[in-house]
Order: sequence, then structure tokens, then C-alpha cells
Amino acid sequence: MKGHWGFSPARWWGMVLKEFRQLRRDRLTFAMIVGIPIMQMTLFGYAINTNPKHLETAVISADDTDVTRSFIAAMQNSSYFNIVEQLPNEAAGRDALARGQVLFVINIPAGFTRQLLRHERPALLIEADATDPTATGSALAAVNGIVQSVIQKELNGPLAVLQGGAAPFDVRIHQLYNPDNITQYNVVPGLMGMILTLTMVMMTGLAITRERERGTMENLLAMPATPIEVMTGKLIPYIGIGLIQASIILLAARYVFHVPFFGNIGAVYLSALLFIAANLTIGITFSSLAQNQLQAVQLAIFYFLPNILLSGFMFPFKGMPGWAQAIGNLLPLTYFNRLIRGILLKGNGWADSWQSVWPMVVFTLALMVVAAATYRRTLD
Repeated sequence: MKGHWGFSPARWWGMVLKEFRQLRRDRLTFAMIVGIPIMQMTLFGYAINTNPKHLETAVISADDTDVTRSFIAAMQNSSYFNIVEQLPNEAAGRDALARGQVLFVINIPAGFTRQLLRHERPALLIEADATDPTATGSALAAVNGIVQSVIQKELNGPLAVLQGGAAPFDVRIHQLYNPDNITQYNVVPGLMGMILTLTMVMMTGLAITRERERGTMENLLAMPATPIEVMTGKLIPYIGIGLIQASIILLAARYVFHVPFFGNIGAVYLSALLFIAANLTIGITFSSLAQNQLQAVQLAIFYFLPNILLSGFMFPFKGMPGWAQAIGNLLPLTYFNRLIRGILLKGNGWADSWQSVWPMVVFTLALMVVAAATYRRTLD
């Protein structure tokens, strides 16, 4: 009895070897063990940047002189602003900001230089998309230094009298959509996407694997139902769950965090419905690929990590390098964040939102085809 119940190094070592062999056979788990640390180090080491630079900037200039050109060049050379286009008027500038095409619009009024030479202290305007205060904060903080560099370069000789004391011209900054830089206005709408991503992918990812482990997959095999019928039948209950979660988040955003609602509530729910559908197709694809529930959970976690870091939820999207933005542009959460923030904070309609809607639609249809094909092969 003592030999049987006492600690045996040989039996213990046998159990250790058994677990290592089990892990070696589970290729997905082994890939997670190696892949997650590598992915985390790569993303945090290279992709994450809380001080974004080279931010898209448009210019509306009605005064083309050496002074105004020097100011625009100084903005470009600061590395914070990337002048991408010239716009004809303020309406075009507001439209570009609403669509997210640029983060800043520099508006130089007519007669700016003439007023400067007359000591009338003219002003130019910088409008910023402040829906994400982290993305624009550092760039706006650099404006004063840019103004001083222009003064030292251009106001010399006969214009030296304009130097000294206060700057001879004003730079007025209007932070649109979130003028008080309230972080909750940016974070809370994004939380809807994060919560829906986690719950929809996780719950749906366990759907088919649970049936496979419980032995009920044979019942589906015997049913005269196509893969699309089975998948869509499984998805409908989760769509209802997702809409309930979206409603809870919207109520908390409005009445707890006081996030402004400038857009149409119907557009919000339709956007949420599109996003839920995209995540459900991901989840059901994972459930078809995974051999058990553990693998389904691992796939969901592996998918969730880049969504947190590369979608613009936690860190400014424009601050990431090009390769990281390319990966982020493959994620539905990236477009949903832009979509929900645009509707709630900017009051965007479908004309302004379409560029974020169609990628989610294409993604959902493509994944539905992949899920159906994978499901068919799984049943075979």
C-alpha cells in the first residue's frame, strides 16, 4: 500500500511526459504558447505609439504669401502634420473632418498677411477632429512652437518690429466633436465594439465544438439541412443577445457617462447589427476549425488581442506604422469604431458612414462563404 500511495518519481515523471506529448499533439495550443508572446512583443514594441505623427491635414488658404507658405511648411516639417490636400472652402473642410479623411484643417483667411503688416493681429484657424483626444493632443501642443519658428524666420529686417512680446498673429484652435477632451466620449462607444467582439466570437465559437464534444453533431448530419440553414439558424439567437448588449451599453453611455448622441439611433442599431453579423461569422468559422472547446476559446483570444491593440480602441490608429494599419484595416472592429463614433459624436449619416459600412459587409459575406465551406468539410 505504501508503495502504491506514496510519491513515486517514476510515476510523476511519466505524468510529465504524458502532458508534454499531449501538448505536442495539440498543435493549436502549441502555436498559442509561441505565438501570443511574439505577437504581444511585436505589437507593443513596434505598432503601439501614443505620440502619433504625420497626421493627415488639409489646408484652406485664401492668402498665398511667403508668410502663409512658411507657416504651412513649418507645420509639415514639424512631423506632426502631413499636408495631404488643398480644400476650396470651409464646408469642404467640415465634410473631410466628418468623414475622417483628415484630422486637421488649417484655414487661412483672405488678407491675413496684409493685416499682419498693419499690426492688426490677424488670426488663422485650425480645426481638429477631437473624437480621440490622444490622437490630436500632441500635435496641437506643438502649434505654439511652430508659430515661434515662423516668427523668427519670416519677421526679420523691416518686419523685425513685429517680433518681441506676444505673437503678431493668433492661431485659434477649434476641437470639434469633443471640445472638452472628455476621454469617455471616445472610450465608451468603442467599448460597444470590444464587448460585442468578445462575446459574439466566444459564444459562437463554442457552438459547433460543444455539439461535437457532446456527440450531437450526428443529429445535424442526419438532418436534411444545408450548411447555410444550420449556420443562420444558430446565429439568430446570438443576434438577439448582441442587440441586448448594445442597448445596455447605449443606455449607460447616455445616462451614466453622458456621451452625446448627435446621430440617428436607427443608424446606431443598424451599424451594431452589421458588426454583430461580422463577428458571428468569425465565431462560427472558429467553431468549425476547432476540434474542441478549448481550441475554440484559444482562437477567439488570439483574434481578440489584435482587435484591442490595432483597431484604434486603445491607441491612436494613425500613430501606428503602415504595416500595423494594414492589419487593422482587416478587422471589422476598426470600421465599427469609426462608424459608431462618427454617428454618435459627429452626427454622421449614411453618406458619411458608407466608407466604413461596405468593408464590414464584404467581410461578413466573405467569412460566411468560408464558414459554409469549412462546415461542409467538417461534416464530411
